Amino acid sequence: MPDYAIEARGLVKNFDDFRAVDGIDLTVEQGSIMGILGPNGAGKTTTLRMILGIIEPDAGMCRLLGHERPLSVAHMVGYLPEERGLYPAMKSYDAIAFMGALRGLPLAEGRKRGRELLEEAGLSHAIDKEVRMLSKGMAQTVQLLGTIVHQPQLIILDEPFSGLDALNQQKLEGLIRAQAESGVTVIFSTHVIAHAERLCEDVAIIAGGKVPFAGKVSEARDRLRPQVRLETRSRDGEWRKALPDEAQAEGRYWNFTLPETGVEPLLKALIDGNAGIESLAIERPGLHDAFVAIAGEAAAAQMDQPEGDEA
Repeated sequence: MPDYAIEARGLVKNFDDFRAVDGIDLTVEQGSIMGILGPNGAGKTTTLRMILGIIEPDAGMCRLLGHERPLSVAHMVGYLPEERGLYPAMKSYDAIAFMGALRGLPLAEGRKRGRELLEEAGLSHAIDKEVRMLSKGMAQTVQLLGTIVHQPQLIILDEPFSGLDALNQQKLEGLIRAQAESGVTVIFSTHVIAHAERLCEDVAIIAGGKVPFAGKVSEARDRLRPQVRLETRSRDGEWRKALPDEAQAEGRYWNFTLPETGVEPLLKALIDGNAGIESLAIERPGLHDAFVAIAGEAAAAQMDQPEGDEA
């Protein structure tokens, strides 16, 4: 197997006079979970469709599971598009089997696996129910199971959490983790940073059709220094000189960025100066803070907007 499940270089896509994707480079290691982060309209869906071979890039190249013709390995890929769609008159297990058949899985085997997957997902009561009778969360679970029924090596999910309540989001996260633990590569796009922070070691941030960052979540967070919240009994003294110039007072509390010299020299100055340390908390920046630093305030604000059409 190749080192990368996905290797894209210089992808460009124009729609008339609009450049939706502008020279994207992206690599996804085998067996990893990668989150594609960006607001609606950033180019996430267009990028995924080029990777899958659904649309052709205007420039650049892509290898999918080591193949330069992505459609030639479609049977090894599970894809959940942003636009959901199931035949409402089909029974749940038949809908799963049908999706597997589209990827080359025999119908009889698909029906057998469909029943098993529904039972494992706690939906045994829905096996023989028609899709039209299912709740939105249950229907989305059925479609996800149809995405994995043929046991793909790579799963690509486009905004899989869209429209789900907290309970069904949690169930979906569990299904994604289970696939990754079995060695499957998972890539999903989202405009909700919390999902990527909980699930992923790797993220790619897409903003304005470009990728300003792709790498480990820890690397993104390390671009910002930790924040310190200090509480002291004393209001003033020589120890104040040890605080950075940016330190902001809030009653008995001080808020500032951890100095590059680390916490030890700061602690020594506070103790030697009789500051009277009541509490000292060091908080590492989260992925949201890193996203703001990398993509900008405007892109971060768009991440909180209601769901809409994606470019």
